[in-house]
Amino acid sequence: MKIIGMYRNVIGKLETLQDIPLVLLRIILAYGFYMPATMKWGNISGIIEWFDGMSIPMPTLNAYLAATTEMAAVILLPLGLATRIISIPLMFTMVVAIVTVHWGNGFNAGDNGFEIPLYYLLMLIILLFNGAGKFSIDYMIKRRIKS
Repeated sequence: MKIIGMYRNVIGKLETLQDIPLVLLRIILAYGFYMPATMKWGNISGIIEWFDGMSIPMPTLNAYLAATTEMAAVILLPLGLATRIISIPLMFTMVVAIVTVHWGNGFNAGDNGFEIPLYYLLMLIILLFNGAGKFSIDYMIKRRIKS
């Protein structure tokens, strides 16, 4: 029974820290979207042509949507603002990236496979279901609304 007590003690301490991984997840995702977002905005006409070449419907609209969504993530995720909302279009963007760009290259990231966008998709699912956590503007807004 002493082991069970120790286990409960450790779990209790870990539960008090459960919001820290959500902050780290948000920061890592924002960092991961930074380069693709700046690359897209730095050459939006090239992205439109690339999307057109892959037969993505409405390439101009979709290039702007992808670039805007990724840049919004860079701003919103570290703040923990509208986390669940921004997660949805980001998830869609990752699915499109997997299907149109990465799937044919297999799984491995080193081969430009779908490994990294899949990880991002899974991280976004975690944020969609769990929210941003206590260390976020979302949490502050939620507390303000409840009081």
